[in-house]
Amino acid sequence: MILHEPVLPAETIEQLAPAGRPLVIDCTVGTGGHTEALCQAGAIRVLGLDRDPEVLELARQRLAPWHDRIELVHADYREFERVLDDRGIDRVDGALADLGHSTVQLETEGRGFSFRLEAPLDMRMDRSRGPTLAELLNTVTAETLADVIYEYGEERHSRRIARGILWARDAGELTTTTELASVVRRSMRYRGRTRIDPATRTFQALRIWVNRELDGLDVFLRSMASRLVAGARMVIISFHSLEDRIVKHTLRELEQSGEIALRVLTRRPLRPGADEISRNPRARSARLRAAERLA
Repeated sequence: MILHEPVLPAETIEQLAPAGRPLVIDCTVGTGGHTEALCQAGAIRVLGLDRDPEVLELARQRLAPWHDRIELVHADYREFERVLDDRGIDRVDGALADLGHSTVQLETEGRGFSFRLEAPLDMRMDRSRGPTLAELLNTVTAETLADVIYEYGEERHSRRIARGILWARDAGELTTTTELASVVRRSMRYRGRTRIDPATRTFQALRIWVNRELDGLDVFLRSMASRLVAGARMVIISFHSLEDRIVKHTLRELEQSGEIALRVLTRRPLRPGADEISRNPRARSARLRAAERLA
């Protein structure tokens, strides 16, 4: 069984301060790494959400020793208020959201997240709903696709890549992830070795686009803050600059506006140390921000 190693687990526990917190909501439970750490840190209850039912089943197995203290729900993190309302829960004593994608999604064949594995063009975190990458690419214009790649991947060759992708689509040469990666590399006139694969930024951008990862993130953060009891904390872990910028600005705006009584605990994001990065290289881009609800 592939299990995703949680990033910044010690820092997450320290910032959430779960001792004495009866109910914590993990809005992106994944395979359960952070929830496992929370359960080990204290006798608390955890309500865990994830939009990926396949990953959620792995979490269920991992968290079996604490099954009497955990409820797992198939839901997008932006649906957390509905999940709380359905259970008659008004406020929670802590909240966590790890906005990264899971190692399971990346390494499982057939998901379409990795350019190293041959797979259909899917990329959906929840394969029970929404259009696949292939379906989106079938109708997108070159201008829109270039904007997606530039905005979400911060890729300066976005227009050239978008033209290459649509040319391959129209020629019937774009059906798998490895074909897509090859098109991206050719479009960038890639030669020799680079620090990261030239397809990395484009794949990131397309994954964000397919899953609408940035849509409503600021609204979610405001809602999360409003559902905390006084003294409760929220922790957000992001993995690229676009996410982190939204988190930073939203938390700062809430603190300064007084709309919700909130205190930002991390003036600068917490980052993984060298030991964690050597053990888990995918942690290198993680940034943790935390805030506390005031009375």
